[in-house]
Amino acid sequence: MQAGSLTELVPRPQQGRIFEQVFAPGFADCSPTGRIRLDGLARWLQDVAYADVADAELADRAVWVIRRTRILVHRFPRFGESYRLSTFCSGMARMWAERRTSVGRVGEAENDVEAVSLWVHLDPVSWRPVPLGEEERNLYGVSAGGRRVTARLRHPQPGDADGRTTWRFRATELDIAGHINNSAYWQPLEEELLAGEEPERVDAEIEYRTPAQPGEKLLLRAGPYRWIVDADGENHASILLAGD
Repeated sequence: MQAGSLTELVPRPQQGRIFEQVFAPGFADCSPTGRIRLDGLARWLQDVAYADVADAELADRAVWVIRRTRILVHRFPRFGESYRLSTFCSGMARMWAERRTSVGRVGEAENDVEAVSLWVHLDPVSWRPVPLGEEERNLYGVSAGGRRVTARLRHPQPGDADGRTTWRFRATELDIAGHINNSAYWQPLEEELLAGEEPERVDAEIEYRTPAQPGEKLLLRAGPYRWIVDADGENHASILLAGD
């Protein structure tokens, strides 16, 4: 199966809000070799995103839910190193927005990781998509520079799979929204990485479709794609691994 295109990684803007915070890999974030795992990186991305809206005093305006995330690793962060995460809004639409995040070692000019996520803007009471408010548009619209983004999913639905295994989500992976946290969906890909040679570079994208609950799932594989589905075929998420 031929792979589609990955989400664009737009450059850092010349103007507008850019929020920065320093992180360091913890013991539970790292593989036995000391590199941070992809699920650990995904937790960094959601934590710095929330820290941004909290710092702007906009955290009570909405609940943001991830629709898609691409992580491009040029060099894996490692235990014992400190990293500066820089994040900004790189595109907007009526009820969703795109967030770019760069991960670089403190004191170094080059970034080790580039990431982009599409977030849907939900009402904090009804949890239904609602338009961004004026404060949010005013704060984040400058860095977006008028760039429009779409929430349309691009990955194909699962077809004939080359491989089929089982995967189990645990109750400990539930988050405050009451469903499996987005970071846990990176773990099946991590299982592949841990079973092979130490990776130097990874470029992968996940699209989230229907929220998952704890329990056994099917992990399907065809070419560069992986799908996490339930026993009835409900597609929870798809993974596109570039170069596979």
